[in-house]
Amino acid sequence: WYTQYTPYQAEIAQGRLQALLNFQTMVIDLTGMEIANASFLDEGTAAAEAMFMQYSLRKNQKATKYFVSELIFAQTIDILKTRANPFGIELVIGNHEEFTATEEFFGAIVQYPACNGEVFNYTDFASALHTQNIKLTVIADLLSLTLLTPPGEWGADVVVGTTQRFGVPMGFGGPHAAYFATKDEYKRSIPGRIIGVTIDSNNNYALRMALQTREQHIRRDKATSNICTAQALLAIMAGFYAVYHGPKGLKLIAERTHGLAVTLAASLKEAGYNVLSKSYFDTIQIELGDLSGSIHKECLDNNINLNYNGSLVSIALDETTSLEDVKLLARIFAKVKGIAADSVNVATDAQTSIP
Repeated sequence: WYTQYTPYQAEIAQGRLQALLNFQTMVIDLTGMEIANASFLDEGTAAAEAMFMQYSLRKNQKATKYFVSELIFAQTIDILKTRANPFGIELVIGNHEEFTATEEFFGAIVQYPACNGEVFNYTDFASALHTQNIKLTVIADLLSLTLLTPPGEWGADVVVGTTQRFGVPMGFGGPHAAYFATKDEYKRSIPGRIIGVTIDSNNNYALRMALQTREQHIRRDKATSNICTAQALLAIMAGFYAVYHGPKGLKLIAERTHGLAVTLAASLKEAGYNVLSKSYFDTIQIELGDLSGSIHKECLDNNINLNYNGSLVSIALDETTSLEDVKLLARIFAKVKGIAADSVNVATDAQTSIP
């Protein structure tokens, strides 16, 4: 295992290729898809690559519209806009529950769970798209998929996302490895690198880059994409995080994270707040009314940064969050309501919100 460089020389990269094959296998297992690549630059790039792949493979050449759920992350929408412009792709941003599929569309993209934390059942949406031969991309949180139904089981054609929360620090925004998984029928059109199993000249197990030639990365006219950047080191870290914890360990981490979110939601409801989230994994949304400014100030005084949007606030918990963090948030929200700290109740018998 000599280098993190692109493994053109498979002879000196077997250890690294094995680690990347493990990453691909992890992604396939969690998403319920058939094939995955060896990572991408970030979630937004992966989403844009999915859009372009579906655009390239569309059977109706007159279809130039792409539906984008308004509940995907803002930075991903920005990247989609940038990549759509040169190809004349028209993005239609809106509510997936109000969307009507027509032959003008070649694809659609949704977030699972959505950016406000809500876990939608997209099964009927996916079916409606497929009746019009429209392909569906799902941006999914890998950790949540240990508890939620994998997108591959309810109609996704492509599943993308980030693997940051699999053992990779936030790092002020990056770098983190993204993933890209899809159906076997699209294997010749997948952008990026794919590691495959073969045999060497002595008939021994060996690994190499599969389904594409080296030229794809350096010759523009042979490429499936104009961006083939992978995050090899970060993908290897995420893959080994999954190996270290195993399926049961990952599920325990997800259950703990979800449990803290449920506990916080129940505690805030008890304090008199309007928690809007119905079905969620790790993120809840609260209507603060005219208390937004007070909550903002109290949280900053305690070095807590939440996501504010007018009178709405979103609180996202993760595997690094502790019960003490939840108790602190409960006390802050109670204080703003004028509830004494010693009478703040943190719910201990809250029930899961996942259907």
